[in-house]
Amino acid sequence: MKKYVYEVLSEVASKKKKEEKLQVLRKNASWALKDIIRGSMDSKVSWNLPEGAPPFKTSDEHNHPTDLHREYKQFAWFVKGGKGDKLPAMKRERIFIGLLEGVHPKDAQLIISMINKKAPKGVTRKLVEEAFPGLLKD
Repeated sequence: MKKYVYEVLSEVASKKKKEEKLQVLRKNASWALKDIIRGSMDSKVSWNLPEGAPPFKTSDEHNHPTDLHREYKQFAWFVKGGKGDKLPAMKRERIFIGLLEGVHPKDAQLIISMINKKAPKGVTRKLVEEAFPGLLKD
């Protein structure tokens, strides 16, 4: 079973050496992980959501209905210039809250950090460029 995105990023943050961090990122590479990193670090990605954290009810850590590996595609609704631009703000925000309520609570916090442009702890631009060349466009 794939690790949760928060587990991968926690493991990266716990490593001291760059090579160890690179190994963890490459071994656990997924589109969900890459989207979280790009969404939080790439200045060309702008979010069409209010800053801060919306009011939502976190799911139970051991009984959440879905996971970020399935739901990361919903990010397209929240990017400025994406398909969500045509949605009324209330509908877009309801979809966002539904996403946050469905995934693991720690992944939900990662998503909130991403839309607020806060890079994951222990992840630098240089590290990302080496682990995933071409991921960051700016």
